Amino acid sequence: MGYFVGSDVGGTFTDLWVSSSDGHTRVFKSPTTADVLGGVIDAIGLAAQAYGTDFNDFCARIERFGHGTTVGLNALLTGTAAKTAVLTTRGFGDTLEIGRLRRQSSGMNEVEFTDAFLRNRFPPLVRRARVVEIDERIDISGRVVAPLDEAQARAALRRLRAEGIEAIAVCTLWATHNPMHENRLRELAREELPEAFVSVSHEISPAVGEYARMSTTAANAALGPLAGRYLAKLEATLRAAGMRVPLLMMTCSGGVLPTAVLGERPAFALFSGPAAGVMGSQAIGARIGLSNLLTTDIGGTSFDVGVVVAGKPIMRTEIALAGADIRVHSIDVDSIGAGGGSIASVQFGELRVGPKSAGANPGPACYGRGGTLPTATDADLVLGVLDPDYFIGGRMKLDADAAARAIHEHVAKPLGMSVREAAWGIREVLDSRMADLLRRMTVERGYDPRDFALFANGGAGPSHAWVLAEELGLSGFIVPAAATAVSAFGAGNADLGFTAEAPTYVRVRPGAAPGAEQLSKITAATAACAAGVRRNLEVAAARGNVRIEPFVSIRFRGQTHHLDERIEEGAFDLPAWERLVSQFESHYETLFGRGAAFSKAGYEILSVRVAGTGALPPPALATVGEPLAPMGSRRVVFRDAGAPLETAIYRTGFPRAGERVEGPAIVEFPGQSVVVPPGASARADESGNLHVTRASRGARP
Repeated sequence: MGYFVGSDVGGTFTDLWVSSSDGHTRVFKSPTTADVLGGVIDAIGLAAQAYGTDFNDFCARIERFGHGTTVGLNALLTGTAAKTAVLTTRGFGDTLEIGRLRRQSSGMNEVEFTDAFLRNRFPPLVRRARVVEIDERIDISGRVVAPLDEAQARAALRRLRAEGIEAIAVCTLWATHNPMHENRLRELAREELPEAFVSVSHEISPAVGEYARMSTTAANAALGPLAGRYLAKLEATLRAAGMRVPLLMMTCSGGVLPTAVLGERPAFALFSGPAAGVMGSQAIGARIGLSNLLTTDIGGTSFDVGVVVAGKPIMRTEIALAGADIRVHSIDVDSIGAGGGSIASVQFGELRVGPKSAGANPGPACYGRGGTLPTATDADLVLGVLDPDYFIGGRMKLDADAAARAIHEHVAKPLGMSVREAAWGIREVLDSRMADLLRRMTVERGYDPRDFALFANGGAGPSHAWVLAEELGLSGFIVPAAATAVSAFGAGNADLGFTAEAPTYVRVRPGAAPGAEQLSKITAATAACAAGVRRNLEVAAARGNVRIEPFVSIRFRGQTHHLDERIEEGAFDLPAWERLVSQFESHYETLFGRGAAFSKAGYEILSVRVAGTGALPPPALATVGEPLAPMGSRRVVFRDAGAPLETAIYRTGFPRAGERVEGPAIVEFPGQSVVVPPGASARADESGNLHVTRASRGARP
């Protein structure tokens, strides 16, 4: 028996998805530990026990291990990353301080943004005292204007060594056009600080844009020692137990890479968990013939939304985090602080839920770990959605009395209502905030949400999805069998993926076409990036079946923002240019309205990017499930807090194809509870996914 394994470390739970060689899958959850590593090891131990073997034997049988983690993300948010310094061009030491005039609000959620007391919350990634200016200068053409002062650089590096600096970020002006000074500074840094982690901007963020390039390089350097230690320790622990395959880390762009390739680029895995969730939903959608998806994931601390259009996730070129704009190509996942652990409170007579979370420790009041503040999980328990004796498949007992006391003390009593009414109020506030995010991700981008299938993932997603579908006018939603651990599923199923980019500036006047030299410039940049992608995928052990997708960043001349448009691999000629412009203007008007395109301005191409994937053998997935086991009934609140309905309860680990229930009902999986509201029905497909169809006027079929 061999095992395909995917793991994901969340803010509350660490999830493990396992597919055995006979195709049967199981999900395991363990509380996330402070050192992160402990939660992963605990989850593997649970899996070994469930399969009737010991830890070492289970590890020896692992055929693939995919991993996603919030280690780097949390380190930047909490300021616990490595002690980092920046080397930059004389006169540009204030770049991280200045940012884009929104550094103090970049990455804030909607509540934080309106709180004036938080405006100085985020210091720069590297404080000014550790930013060192070096005499050197290269101009936009790549010509050396002022040579690098090596003696000055060595003296500065020796001072940094005395300060105990652990990481060095090198970012000089126009290194994207001529990296010779950055390369030499890297050599000097390795000579003077041999133990330090060194990042250079022309490799980490090779694009025009001084601030984003420096902040990305600084973040990458700060994460290097921390991520390297964690991943090395995890891989060493598993290899010592007998694992023979490499640890595959999920990246922001949706592919996995072995630590040997990702080791120099830890920033590429900052949002690995949310990206893995979207890739997991994409894989499930492809299996059942769906290409337009709204992927949702409600965990303990956040509500994450991604959008898949025509089988491809929508991407973005930057992520905003802790006051910094970090330029890494990432699956576009937007999040709000709305999850099972979101804390409910009454402020100035108004009920608020989130963004603060109780996390895993102490957690919601019902966890019995010392938490006294009410959360969304406490509300679901009071409303009858959760069974106190079957949380996480019965491995954890919930205290319903503690949940009721917390809601009474902090919500019901201040608002003068019953505990059940207060619990439903918590649900309404939370669901409304989540529906607003779904609208922002679709309607505000020119998409009709009714053209998409809603995937309900995460431990709490399947219990909230019926309200979200109703809010968006959808006919129903889909709950994957592995919904509670969809990010772990995605990490265990994703292909190898690598992205390379090159700055390639081409300016085309209104009514003109690019010249032969400009066209060949784009062709050459695309070929060079494609070669780099193939080389790195080969290092990652891709064997054939490598797919290459080139993109160009294009905008109307004089604008600030751009769109990434797909082009064909090979020579970029005039017909390719015409297709590109037509495609760009069509997408532009989809986003900003008909007539918004303005071809009379001319066009600018900023860079070329190539995304490559190398297929990995997918795990076998069984299609033989089990019947839904009736477990009696209990009273559950649907809309009217004063009139709970008697609701049928079913349990399953993997429902058999064709199984069907009528609402009101709740189908309990280990780790997730699917709410089927009155008038709706749920049907299981061959992959164990539940398709919930609700009776609603005006919803599209």
